[in-house]
Amino acid sequence: MFAVQFAHQNGAKVIATCSADNVEFVKSLGADEVLDYKAVRFEEDVSGVDVVLDTQGGDTQERSWETLKSGGILVSVVSPPSEDKAAEANAKGVMVQIAANKALLTEIAEMLDAGTIKTEIAKTFPLSEARQAQDLSQIGHTRGKIVLQIA
Repeated sequence: MFAVQFAHQNGAKVIATCSADNVEFVKSLGADEVLDYKAVRFEEDVSGVDVVLDTQGGDTQERSWETLKSGGILVSVVSPPSEDKAAEANAKGVMVQIAANKALLTEIAEMLDAGTIKTEIAKTFPLSEARQAQDLSQIGHTRGKIVLQIA
């Protein structure tokens, strides 16, 4: 959700994938083009991109190499990209893990407060139901953030 908004705000042409139910929502975040991953194979419709942000891993990551232009980069937040696949695609693959820090979270909170970016809450759980929240997060098909309420 944030990646689409940050990329759009920084002048990138954003191509995103989601289910049909979320197409209009993803467009509202700033995506220029949205593909229903259940209806089309994105690698057949998309090519020559500079950057792929992989949030799924597995087969989705493997198919993403086909969309990159020579010299492009596949950035994964879930699993390390294959060095062999990167070489075959004449591209680069990196895995990124960002540790939360106060300054970054404060900046994001300020952007949310100012309305510069938006978020959506899928569901809020009391801390005592953290297990159910974790189970929901593992499904991977929620629209919005899952919140644990501590107090």
